[in-house]
Amino acid sequence: MRPLLITVIAVLVLDCSAPKDKILDTPAMQTQSKKIIIYQMMTRLFGNTNSTNKQYGTIEENGVGKFNDITDQALKGIKELGASHVWYTGVIEHAVLTDYTKYGILLDDADVVKGRAGSPYAIKDYYDVNPDLAVNVPQRMTEFEQLVDRTHHNGLKVIIDFVPNHVARAYHSDAKPIEVKDLGENDDKSVGFKPSNNFYYLPGQSFHSPQNYVALGNQNSFLTKDGKFTETPAKASGNDLFTATPGINDWFETVKINYGVDVLNGRKTYFDPVPDTWIKMKDILIFWANKKIDGFRCDMAEMVPVEFWNWAIPQVKQINSQLIFIAEIYNPQQYRNYIDIGKFDFLYDKVQLYDQLRLLINQKGQTTELPKIQESLKGINHKMVHFLENHDEQRIASSFFAGDAWKAIPAMTVSALIDQSPVMIYFGQEVGEAGAGTEGFSGEDGRTTIFDYWGVPAHQAWMNGGKFNEEKLTDDQKQLRQFYGDMLNFASTDRAIVEGSYFDLTQLNIEKKNMSQLVHAFIRSRDEDNLLIVTNFNISLEKIKLQLSEEAIAAMQLKKEIKYIGRDLLRSGTDIGFDHNFMTEIELPPHSAFIFKIKS
Repeated sequence: MRPLLITVIAVLVLDCSAPKDKILDTPAMQTQSKKIIIYQMMTRLFGNTNSTNKQYGTIEENGVGKFNDITDQALKGIKELGASHVWYTGVIEHAVLTDYTKYGILLDDADVVKGRAGSPYAIKDYYDVNPDLAVNVPQRMTEFEQLVDRTHHNGLKVIIDFVPNHVARAYHSDAKPIEVKDLGENDDKSVGFKPSNNFYYLPGQSFHSPQNYVALGNQNSFLTKDGKFTETPAKASGNDLFTATPGINDWFETVKINYGVDVLNGRKTYFDPVPDTWIKMKDILIFWANKKIDGFRCDMAEMVPVEFWNWAIPQVKQINSQLIFIAEIYNPQQYRNYIDIGKFDFLYDKVQLYDQLRLLINQKGQTTELPKIQESLKGINHKMVHFLENHDEQRIASSFFAGDAWKAIPAMTVSALIDQSPVMIYFGQEVGEAGAGTEGFSGEDGRTTIFDYWGVPAHQAWMNGGKFNEEKLTDDQKQLRQFYGDMLNFASTDRAIVEGSYFDLTQLNIEKKNMSQLVHAFIRSRDEDNLLIVTNFNISLEKIKLQLSEEAIAAMQLKKEIKYIGRDLLRSGTDIGFDHNFMTEIELPPHSAFIFKIKS
């Protein structure tokens, strides 16, 4: 049972006695949805109803989700959360240890595969989909195409991963068009670097997987590590590691792709003539664009030269001008380059907003850092994808992060409402999935495994054997899912959020000692739609005073001779009044969030 303190918060934020479709008082929902809301799923885990969860379990023991498990009912449930896009993670064929040789697919070697299900970022064939995801393996591409159509039919758009920086060590395309030359097929392997090569080599050396890597937990299986994987000459590993003996924490299961950058000699570039790799990768993007997908999330995009993206993205968008490109990028110094030069539509906002919100959730940060982040991103704020969970990050509800999904309510509110940027959630986040269990290669780390066959318990409760409803959810999970649905739907449709301006109130009020460094406040405003968003990251009650800034007052055209009130759209029953100096007082319960609609 949830501690009383948190129960109070849940009621405050959600007012769960109210009808589910009327939790938010939303008079400002006037515009067509414009803000992108991304629902990410690990595709192989999403539809898996098997709850065996044996460590290093096989596909037969632990089960696997299929394209066909993502039904109309499932997509309707995702749409109801407010999503506009579904990011299907792990679609393109990658190295796995399940045997598909009878279908003409080469068997992968456990020496260079992490877990049984393998990393979805160790691409084995850019022109094919993961056979694990198909009911009828020979028809796997057709089943994917049907999923794309089904997703579109349910009013959602499709994003898939494009992994440009590295491939599986045993990359081999058996599905490529006949006229296409495979990566590395024409490489000169006698030299470490050559602009026309697709890979980097270590001539005279043979690759060795990490000495302390015990594949499949040293189970008695012909697939476990036997040291027989051969690669001569050795290739550089995906994390720019030029050694034949990578460590267990390196991306040893992948090889680095050469875009004409001599990494070991000052990163000197050779882009004229256009490198063979550029042409091959552009053609792969066009292949998938022709599958009617709507966007690419580009893995480790900053490890690929920005000049390639500048060259490739406009050509791919000739297939569909509405395609979006999202860059996984972690260097803020490169953000504007990858937008302005690289032509990306959106970038990850991990090392700034995510990292600071995570600190705040655990009472380790200061809310004054948030407006500094917004200021540093001025002009490109709307290009940043906000999130609190994804496949790389630990689950909020895990003991490695917050230990309680409800502690993220203020952070989720900030992520969703602080600007016009897309916001993303990870499947199971909306029902408090904790990422518990020692799955296999992942170990016990608070993440949902990307390397193993596994069932995701909280998500499986909502899945309910394929019914995709709330019958098996606890009251707590229902309330949490309701909050996410309300918040994301509001974020995607309210005019002040979709189109409005942002005015920080945090710095001013902390300087005036009106509130602590664990309280955050800002205005979002568009015409007469004026919102005051206040969040409390503290584990304790905060009694604050809040002064509107002169800038915000002017933008909202508030007049001293008129009295204004704020009514909480989250239906806490809380109203606030402003004095003639536009000051108000508010009591903020722990981990709480308020969206006050300011009116005369």
